[in-house]
Amino acid sequence: MGGLEGRRPSENLFFWRSWAAKPPTSARNGCLWGRLHLPHAPLRKFYIIYHYLVLLCTRCSYVLESWYFMKLGRFAIYAWAVLAYNLLVILWGAYVRASGSGAGCGSHWPLCNGEVIPLAPPVATLIEFSHRLTTGLAGLLVIGLVVGAFRAFPRGNPVRLGAAMSLAFILIEGMVGALQVWLGLTADNASVGRAVVGSIHLANTFLMLAAMTLTAWWASGGPPLQLRRQGLLGWAFAVGLLGVLLVGASGAITALGDTLFPSESLAGGLQADFSAGAHFLIQLRVIHPILAVLVGVYSMIVGWLAATWRPSVATRRLAWALIGLFGAQLLIGVLNVALLAPIFMQIIHLFMADLVWVALVLAAAAALGAPATTRAPAALAEPALRPGG
Repeated sequence: MGGLEGRRPSENLFFWRSWAAKPPTSARNGCLWGRLHLPHAPLRKFYIIYHYLVLLCTRCSYVLESWYFMKLGRFAIYAWAVLAYNLLVILWGAYVRASGSGAGCGSHWPLCNGEVIPLAPPVATLIEFSHRLTTGLAGLLVIGLVVGAFRAFPRGNPVRLGAAMSLAFILIEGMVGALQVWLGLTADNASVGRAVVGSIHLANTFLMLAAMTLTAWWASGGPPLQLRRQGLLGWAFAVGLLGVLLVGASGAITALGDTLFPSESLAGGLQADFSAGAHFLIQLRVIHPILAVLVGVYSMIVGWLAATWRPSVATRRLAWALIGLFGAQLLIGVLNVALLAPIFMQIIHLFMADLVWVALVLAAAAALGAPATTRAPAALAEPALRPGG
């Protein structure tokens, strides 16, 4: 990307914003701008999604810019890195499930087919074993997060609480994963038990990400939560967080149904969803998109309320990033259904869901950590905005 020479670091980092608005001639003539060369012709109908994502990235850059100018200490950088690494581990775990490699190590845990290190393993074993290694490294990183938090921050600081909760949730994550292996809730298992445990696993994953996100936020100078006297906005965020958890749990069931019972066509899949004789995993697939749309619209409204009632720079930028991410996630969900949920789209869909969750947690932390000032009407019993607040 040309034109970066001689610029200050902050200009280099966000020069792409103007580049996205008016790309250079070489980019406009390339395959990513002006026309999109995709391997399958039907994908071209979704070209509008590409433009939408460019606009979304432009909006999210304002959030990144605010973080860029934070004076982050080494611990804060480490905390954000731990969060980013765990996002990658989660995506790799989704690939393990989608590729049917969950039983690659048999019913053994923590051993793999009775061995500490499998010798000459098949592909499924290699995929599952590598996921266990990355998960183990994630646990070690979180232990380092706890040690660093208790050494760098005094008693009573919320960073300590966030780090301790991160460790608790990642331990639960490992125990749920072990339970899935021991009970044989992997590979082609299509039982109710697997659906329930999978939903619990996803919900715990979201709670773990929330704890890590808050740890990094507080370590970066974010204010601690003030849950009292937050009025309508506090309850709105609570309902939104619970709603996203339910959407994630239903998404785990839907993804399991898409993996075990793939559809040959969009029409055939829709017909199976409403068939009385279909497997319960197929019948439950229709719940997720309906719930996702309802919660998505609701969360966008909450984001708008947060940007209006808590008009700080961080709250406003995070709220608009939340709105943009939810909009992009809904479009990606439509694309996922239209393409019959291939593995790469399932992973993209999950990644966007994780980003939406992180953005919602950050928006709530920024809005509910700030003083309870607002522009809400008096009928809503919200305090008035103080001058200069």
